[in-house]
Amino acid sequence: MRKIRKKITVQGQVQGIGFRPFVYTLAAELNLTGFVYNYTQGVIIEIQGQKTSVEKFIVQLKNAHKEKPLLKITALDFTDIELVSGEKTFEIKQSESDGIVSAEVTADIATCKDCFAEMFDKNDFRYHYPFINCTNCGPRYSIIKSIPYDRPNTTMSVFSMCGKCSRQYENAEDRRFHAQPVACPVCGPKIKLCDNKGKEIETDSDKVISETVRLLREGKIVAIKGLGGFHLACDAENEQAVKTLRSRKMRDAKPFAMMAADIEKIRQFAVVDKKAEEILRSIEAPIVLLPKKEPNTIAPSAAEGVNTFGFMLPYTPLHHLIFSEGKLNALIMTSGNISDEPLICKDDEALEKLGSIAEAFLMHDRVIYRQVDDSIIHIIKNEPVLLRRSRGFVPQAFVSKSSAWADIFAVGADLKNTFCFVKKNRYIVSEHIGDMADASVYKHWLNSIGHLKKLLEAEPFIIACDMHPGYLSSQYARKLKKDRLIEVQHHWAHIASVLAEHNRDEKVIGLVADGTGYGTDGTIWGCECLIASLDDFQRFGHLSYYPLAGGDSAATEAIRPVIGLMKKYELSIPGSILDEIEPDREKRIAAAEQIEKNINTIKTSSLGRLFDAVSALCGLGSRNNFEAQLPMALEAIADKRTTECYPFELKNEKGTAMVEIGDMLKAIAADRIGKVDKTVISAKFHNTVAAFFLSLAKRARDKTGINTAAISGGVFCNRFLSGRLIELLQNDGFEVLFNRYVPANDGGISLGQAAIAAKITGKG
Repeated sequence: MRKIRKKITVQGQVQGIGFRPFVYTLAAELNLTGFVYNYTQGVIIEIQGQKTSVEKFIVQLKNAHKEKPLLKITALDFTDIELVSGEKTFEIKQSESDGIVSAEVTADIATCKDCFAEMFDKNDFRYHYPFINCTNCGPRYSIIKSIPYDRPNTTMSVFSMCGKCSRQYENAEDRRFHAQPVACPVCGPKIKLCDNKGKEIETDSDKVISETVRLLREGKIVAIKGLGGFHLACDAENEQAVKTLRSRKMRDAKPFAMMAADIEKIRQFAVVDKKAEEILRSIEAPIVLLPKKEPNTIAPSAAEGVNTFGFMLPYTPLHHLIFSEGKLNALIMTSGNISDEPLICKDDEALEKLGSIAEAFLMHDRVIYRQVDDSIIHIIKNEPVLLRRSRGFVPQAFVSKSSAWADIFAVGADLKNTFCFVKKNRYIVSEHIGDMADASVYKHWLNSIGHLKKLLEAEPFIIACDMHPGYLSSQYARKLKKDRLIEVQHHWAHIASVLAEHNRDEKVIGLVADGTGYGTDGTIWGCECLIASLDDFQRFGHLSYYPLAGGDSAATEAIRPVIGLMKKYELSIPGSILDEIEPDREKRIAAAEQIEKNINTIKTSSLGRLFDAVSALCGLGSRNNFEAQLPMALEAIADKRTTECYPFELKNEKGTAMVEIGDMLKAIAADRIGKVDKTVISAKFHNTVAAFFLSLAKRARDKTGINTAAISGGVFCNRFLSGRLIELLQNDGFEVLFNRYVPANDGGISLGQAAIAAKITGKG
């Protein structure tokens, strides 16, 4: 039988996941010789043996993802090369670090079932070890400094492996074969419990856990250093503890994330269907938004004004150990920061900034090189949809069918910022950064750009940004001296993000809705129908403009869009309702005068501000203490059984389809005066918005013949609205694309900017 030798180049998510040991074992089973090693663009294999055995090797290599769930191969190249005489074995060679970096870094992954079993096996030498891991789980992105992913290039480099760990690391038949963070109680990182001044309380591992649990049960707040940063934790069933955490963290109303030991514990508080359970148990282990069960024993102030709880399962060994004592049902596990500031991952900074919040600190000595927030998912039409893309998903690349001719850097937006680098056909979107208005977030953004740029060895020649003149991210982009700057309209970027994640390059009917986006006419857009591709877009229709007074304060104070809509449509709202929204009559008069005199007043088509106004008219509040608080409250009360709509008009104005909602607003006011149940008003309003988007899409289809609709924008984080609209569009024969793997909110903007820049510059 003829012998052959092949060189195989593998690209994708192939480092740090046990791929080389898999290749080694497979080669041994098939009696093949050669070698495998990591290099900056992935993995190189040279394989030699009988032709039929090499062919079997290739077939099993192509199906390797069935055994290695973290494996994501994006390119496989085979080259016939000369035989090597005298070669008797197959080996794993030293990694190569020269060349252009394009290997994908693996995301941080939750503890696997094998490590979990070992951690609770009294006969295992890693019994109760808080840092147990293997090639199938554990830290990756949060500890890596440079590619290739080898121990010297991670924060584990300071820990020298003991004999037992070394033997596993070097044993090709062990699942810790070349597991870079491998460690044990003898040679690895350790935990300790400190007070809020940094003084050690306990260093024995088991006692640290039991003392932490005791403090939490007593209603204390504990800062817990995890995988990508600190959490602030307290007993989720202790109302006083939750209120204290809210007050100290300066987080007035935004719902807290929670963690429970297992699915059955979560089911005591929330509805967990089959899809939700699948996501909760996934290797990414995100926070999942779940319908609340009523009644429940979760502290009322944990998540007021919404109809969901955000739960996640333990995803590190340390989390599992805390819950293993069986004394806690659920913990608040919110980001370790002061409200709106970046997540803290450094010990000294945690003590300095969180010392006034937490009574104790559960810390460890494994350095977190890259802080990474928890990811958040909700479910729309039985599909998991990311609201925040971070731990577990970043920095997985989006792969395009075409390659960019040069590296691209897209800076993203100023709210819920992410940024994106493009290298060839790979789009690498950063973890969630936050809102740029805070100086500490802006500084964190700059540091994060530098880190990912270095990790990817990106040298961008093309910069993409939002066209908004006031965005800090765009101002930064304009100062960069690069070959080409591309300014992208905000809502076009939203639709491009949908096309990019679905790997589509065609014209679609784009339905976009959010709070604010700078338009090409200098107004503030926010409820749009676009005919868009990655090449260009046209504005086909939009919500009719209405005046909005007060600049940035209009996003907080609901009375401002209410007054603007009253002026636009000559609405008569009883004084009792207006008093409920804004008791200060002089403030209402001042807002009206601003509009009349056109002082600090803009024209807008914002659907986000319309949601604020309707929420206020329903008596759900007068302020957004955090982004979209009022719209979330409106969604939470909607009666899903109600199918009726309010009236609206779709007019044609100079070739543009215009949605007029005066009749809808008058009907809402009449329903409120007539004491129609708020749950019905909310549902009818949501149904009306879905109905007028359908009407826009149908009119666009009639004119263009396009039958694919793409929906995006922060308003479509509303599950009720998105579900209704998708259903209406699909029932009318549309193919519907929507964001799933990047958020529909501004967290997806950078991907859209990058995709547009790649397409435009690729045309020369």
